[in-house]
Amino acid sequence: MTEALRHDLTARARIRNSALALFARHGVEGASMRRVAADAGVTVGLVVHHFGTKERLREEVETYVVDRFGAAIRSVPVQGSARDVARGRDEAVATMLATEPDLVTYLRRALLGLSGPDDHLLRRLTELAAEEVARARAAGVADTDRRGSTQTIRTMTRQLGQLLLQPMIDAMWKQLEGQSAG
Repeated sequence: MTEALRHDLTARARIRNSALALFARHGVEGASMRRVAADAGVTVGLVVHHFGTKERLREEVETYVVDRFGAAIRSVPVQGSARDVARGRDEAVATMLATEPDLVTYLRRALLGLSGPDDHLLRRLTELAAEEVARARAAGVADTDRRGSTQTIRTMTRQLGQLLLQPMIDAMWKQLEGQSAG
């Protein structure tokens, strides 16, 4: 984000974005409120004023993540064939993720963390996917012969699978390329 664009954001949005970036790099535990404030260019008092606690700030970051997914998915009209709608939604999510590297890193850390997945974030993303599957089914552009839960899991797998597995895939490629060179 350019410095000019960064200053166009509200203080609350700058704090949230700084928290997202720092939580992505250092984990929630590794990013103090003081560090978030310094990164956002505000005082710790302003962070506390807007969010109260680090836990509330984390919840706000998660709301932002879920909202970004929702906006990407809803940017695709629920019309046309089921395949076209699913492909369009997957592409919209992929495009959003390509422009939000901190969000990607945060998701990887939160969903694949050493202390186990962040159940709250996973639950919210799953609820969003289930709601959007239901919306597509109601519009007649999703198969109603399959269970909604099966479609929700397939959607989540398509949209998050590569994102979560990419570091492992990159490591495997690196290992295999090293073997074939030798």
